[in-house]
Amino acid sequence: MAVETAKALSGKDLVGIAPLEPGEIRLILETAEQFLEIARRPIKKVPTLRGLTVVNLFMEPSTRTRFSFEVAEKRLSADTLNFSASTSSVTKGETLVDTARNLMAMAPDFIVIRHSRSGAPHRLAKLVPASIVNAGDGINEHPTQALLDAFTMMRRFGGLEGLTVTIAGDIRHSRVARSNTFLLTKLGAKVRLAAPASLLPLGVEALGAEVHTRLEPAIEGADVVMMLRIQQERQDRLNFPTQREYYDFFALTPERLELAAPHALVMHPGPMNRGVEIDSSVADGPRSVILEQVTNGVAIRMAILYLLAGGHREAADS
Repeated sequence: MAVETAKALSGKDLVGIAPLEPGEIRLILETAEQFLEIARRPIKKVPTLRGLTVVNLFMEPSTRTRFSFEVAEKRLSADTLNFSASTSSVTKGETLVDTARNLMAMAPDFIVIRHSRSGAPHRLAKLVPASIVNAGDGINEHPTQALLDAFTMMRRFGGLEGLTVTIAGDIRHSRVARSNTFLLTKLGAKVRLAAPASLLPLGVEALGAEVHTRLEPAIEGADVVMMLRIQQERQDRLNFPTQREYYDFFALTPERLELAAPHALVMHPGPMNRGVEIDSSVADGPRSVILEQVTNGVAIRMAILYLLAGGHREAADS
């Protein structure tokens, strides 16, 4: 499937994968390839976004995504403001809209937002002139995670078309699964979603993926196996008897990984629950690219900020 690369992103925001055209996705991936080289320099900084301000508005806990954005912003020489809900006026009852309007009074150019409510970034994008970047909203989407996952696959396989990618675990509560399915199917990959029936969302077939309630057939012959953690913070109770039983029936073990293609990659968006959805010997094994995903996440987020800024500022030595 030939996909034409776009020359620019069509909007001021990145709130999801669903609205992106295949050419825009390819533009982000190709731009990230150029920024990946900066991490290998003695001085890991370019003046690309000098004079621009980024607000990191994280209303949910985060390690990889938050720090990855902060590193990306600093490497692009942007000025950053880090917002923590636990130490802000949100704890006093201030609404998200009022928080955003007060932040806009300080004239930021970007707001990177993570929020527990699905659709929060989309609402802000309609209300404020700053570029909004979705760093995860409820169970809806996590577009930058999907982009870094696709970038990791593309760098290993040379492309995405024709790949079989299995995404397994808590599909019901996973914004990562949704965004990855949207992206991978747009660029010609085949997606298999696997979860116990209690962890599959209603209408999952509408995502355009092959659906399994057992892990073994979903893994068989796959090029990529991506495991997801059980998101207990989004559930009133466990949707299975015990974590041990979940491991016995649905964890990625060395024996189950043998069902995948010999060249198969093991991925995980993190944080991992070792001994629940993935065995430590697999997570740390030779097929794992989990830490590579983290490295690639910085390059992807640099590319997104650069492209949303208009792509007109030149990086040093370019």
